[in-house]
Amino acid sequence: MARRTSRRPPGSSAPPTPPRRRGPARGGPAASDLPDEPVATTTGTARVERDPDRPSAVTLYVNGVPSSYLDLDDPGMLAFEYMQQMAAVVDELHPGPVRALHLGAAGCSLPRWVEHTRPGSTQLGVDLDARLLELVRAWFDLPRSPRLRLRPDDARHAVEGLADASFDVVVRDVFHGDRTPDHLVTLGMAEEVRRVLRPGGVYLVNCADRPPLASVRRELATLAAAFGEGAGAGALEEGRVAAIAEPAQLKGRRYGNVVLAAVAPGGAGPGLAGPGLARAVRSLAVPARVLVGGELRTFVGPAAPLLDPTPADPTPADPGSADPTFGGPAPGDATTARPATDERARAPREG
Repeated sequence: MARRTSRRPPGSSAPPTPPRRRGPARGGPAASDLPDEPVATTTGTARVERDPDRPSAVTLYVNGVPSSYLDLDDPGMLAFEYMQQMAAVVDELHPGPVRALHLGAAGCSLPRWVEHTRPGSTQLGVDLDARLLELVRAWFDLPRSPRLRLRPDDARHAVEGLADASFDVVVRDVFHGDRTPDHLVTLGMAEEVRRVLRPGGVYLVNCADRPPLASVRRELATLAAAFGEGAGAGALEEGRVAAIAEPAQLKGRRYGNVVLAAVAPGGAGPGLAGPGLARAVRSLAVPARVLVGGELRTFVGPAAPLLDPTPADPTPADPGSADPTFGGPAPGDATTARPATDERARAPREG
């Protein structure tokens, strides 16, 4: 359970939230060995900023925006609020190793946490920036392949090339500026994610939005349509879709992050409507709330799912070669970039 410490003051360079820490520290690269100046990447620049209050911790900036916070001596520590909330959902899954897909890998804070808390897990991190993946592999104490593979690719293109029912967890944390690219928020994308999830697997989305949270509501409607077994409202009312955030954020009082969760039908997934998850997020250093069931149905209201535009001249996708681990194209471990459809920069994680 996370330690209860005060919020950071406005304008502070400290981590966005107090850490969620689990287990003893382990050795890794020293923060003092990392570069002081921005380093060129495929889509722009990456810069590492040391935390003056924690000698072993750094913030990774991608194209000038804070993207990941890592304690290089403690992979069990998560600083960003939305990652702590996602971790609380993952804790509700079955014990033991999981197969996890991370769309928008950046510094791989969450993959490090999964490896630390669930040894033996098999993970795939996808990021559009091929050079960034090479840098974070060199800079940070990441699990080695095949425990964590890093693939340069567009997030949707990567998902479309993966095998059915191949993951327990899929995380979407992809931004262009302060919003997620349009092709990653649609019903078609959500249906592809459901396809690659095992029964009972969970899709976790970092959705950044402003009042009146129109994007959050439409994404929830989209997840309900994709993960429902009948009418979209069923997934909402049955507790297989949830929204997690600070109460003030859910009331639409400011810009910030809302975690959306959807559980694939057909298996014993995490209990989004259970008391365990509600208690866990209330107990975080910055307490959060779970909206689920009828309360979530009311929150979503008449919002409609987001649909892909009708293609004027569709072209067949290149199936690529088979990936023996994940059932999709196999470009290796962050070696070459594949064609992509968006040029991504990370959004601020806290509003």
